[in-house]
Amino acid sequence: MILKNKIYLYVTEFFAGMSVMAVELGASRLLAPYFSSSQIVWTIIIGTIMIAMALGNIYGGRAADKNPDPDRLYRRMIVAAVWIAAIPVVGKYIILGISALLIFSVSSNFLIWAAFAACMVIFVFPLFLLGTVTPSLVKYTVDSLEDSGKTVGTLNASNTIGSIIGTFVPTFVTIPAFGTSVTFLVFAGILLLLALIYFASKKIMGRSVVVGMILFALCCAGGFSDRLAFWETGLIYEGESVYNYLQVKEDKNNVILSTNVLFGVQSILRKDASLSGMYYDYMMAAPVMAGVNEKEDLEVLVLGMGTGTFALQCERYFDNIHIEGVEIDEKITKLAKQYFQQPEDIPVATYDGRAYLNAVDKKYDVILVDAFQDITIPFQMSSVEFFTLVQAHLKEGGVMAVNLNMKGSEEGNINQYLSDTIGSVFKNVYTIDVAGCTNRALYAFNSGEILDRFRKGIAAETDVDLTGLMEEILNGMQLYEAGNLVMTDDKAPVELLGMRVIDSLIRDEVEYYRGIYEREGVEGLLKGL
Repeated sequence: MILKNKIYLYVTEFFAGMSVMAVELGASRLLAPYFSSSQIVWTIIIGTIMIAMALGNIYGGRAADKNPDPDRLYRRMIVAAVWIAAIPVVGKYIILGISALLIFSVSSNFLIWAAFAACMVIFVFPLFLLGTVTPSLVKYTVDSLEDSGKTVGTLNASNTIGSIIGTFVPTFVTIPAFGTSVTFLVFAGILLLLALIYFASKKIMGRSVVVGMILFALCCAGGFSDRLAFWETGLIYEGESVYNYLQVKEDKNNVILSTNVLFGVQSILRKDASLSGMYYDYMMAAPVMAGVNEKEDLEVLVLGMGTGTFALQCERYFDNIHIEGVEIDEKITKLAKQYFQQPEDIPVATYDGRAYLNAVDKKYDVILVDAFQDITIPFQMSSVEFFTLVQAHLKEGGVMAVNLNMKGSEEGNINQYLSDTIGSVFKNVYTIDVAGCTNRALYAFNSGEILDRFRKGIAAETDVDLTGLMEEILNGMQLYEAGNLVMTDDKAPVELLGMRVIDSLIRDEVEYYRGIYEREGVEGLLKGL
């Protein structure tokens, strides 16, 4: 039999460790478009997986002592393989179903509870089964106490090496090249193949093996797709990169980039070349404040270029502007050129925004900070140290503009933290809420002449639409009095703060539908939708 020389047991341990890590990384990508990939969600994923593995270790050890038959282990691997293969087929429906149930019953921390419930339902059982592998293999490989340490050490080494490879392969190979769905299918196929080889060596092809092969084939047929937003009809692109889920939608007026299945607009292209009607328009006040109507060449740096909505609008309205962009996701930059008319004369560096500032000595008239990681700003771009670095890269009379994407009304919300932090670095901080959405525009500068220059720039502007918008911003923006909620590199709880705001927004949005549900039940709710 194939297990006599023990090599196959080490191979099983190797691929089991690899599959656990691949499923964990796949879990983060499956959940991210719905719940984000923040540290909080990662904590939930790691925690639930560790629970599953611990329970699997306990059960596997007891089961192996009670009945040390390898057939039982490899049958469990078949079940785990089929379950993992089914995740691309039913996972997104389970997530939406859980969200629909919890959204009317959970009044706080919705994203946390929904992500936890989804992890428990989708991932705990197959990883529980994979958790039984190591204690079972120890039972089969240890012949005597004399070599038990060596044998167990070799098994653990095999598992660890497999886990290392299982960490890198999905992140850098299968997910960006083929997608999350295919990644689940690939590693499910590996587990199934291990079991098939084992049973083939015993010349046994029982019912469990045949059923497992049939179900896996059905999962491959139904799950060989990276469509997460299956209800969308206007998608012209849907895919994944190393960093993001990416979705490009088109209607008769706009082309839109979103990195979230359920909500959010990261970039927009107006087909009629008009203003976007979103926060990008408000950001255009920064070049006017910095003297775009007075200078021969205004230097602008965009940290978080996206597909270039802000840059494209600036080039349309200002003749003397030179823009450089920084975008960490190279795939977004490619989509910008393919779908969003990003001008070829705008250089875009594939870099982290803060790392880029550390790498260059150049100073700019305007620096726009518009970098987001799912629901919040990356912590390394939210601290005193970061905004001090931005200030050091501004010319005299320069302006920093920041898109705060979640206004929030509660005391101590994320925008208050960000504004207080910025206020500890810059002498003047002004904010204005963007009409019709949850964004807030922030302008920070040290020169006392900026507002006078802004007024002069508005008076010199000839475009009626842009002039009206700039006057609205001038009249509506308010001086921000900074408090002491300052974030540093050592302490910047942006993800927890972002979760609170999202929680508040969701609660406000569903309050209307919750009322219908309480009064009229499911039938009334369906009519209301």
